[in-house]
Amino acid sequence: MASLLDALDRERLLKDPAAASALVPKGEPPHVSLLRLCDAGLLAGGLTVGYGVRPDELMGPLTAAMGGAARRLKVVDVRERPALELHIAAGDVTERWEVEDVSALVHNLNDLYRDAADVRAVAVLGEWEDSLQLLCVERRALGRLLRQPFFAPLNARGLQDLVASR
Repeated sequence: MASLLDALDRERLLKDPAAASALVPKGEPPHVSLLRLCDAGLLAGGLTVGYGVRPDELMGPLTAAMGGAARRLKVVDVRERPALELHIAAGDVTERWEVEDVSALVHNLNDLYRDAADVRAVAVLGEWEDSLQLLCVERRALGRLLRQPFFAPLNARGLQDLVASR
């Protein structure tokens, strides 16, 4: 397990290395341990999102965790029918997004801020304890993390595209 914790510590993603080491059971697959650490609140930039949370409710905490220009994003309007639609304003950009779930929101946010070096990318780590685990990662660390065997986010393809566009 040292390689997972060492890699996370090198990338400054562990809030408390000692607590993380004590939480992770020996022999547990590293990608499972990553979910466990995120759920326990031990990953810097980690968010645990309950299944009942709507994308519009998550916008504030998620953009705060993304940092940089994302903190200035405004939700101008929310429509619920026929599908959940967010009208957003980010600087000079205004858009309407149909977002059926949190993963769609993450995709749209990563795409909106694809060229913003000061905004962390959002990785959808997967499900753990009836919640979705998200991790906001500095762009400079994203390529290194994607090469790690334990880092297998559900949106890996989209994150690879972000790395390639730099």
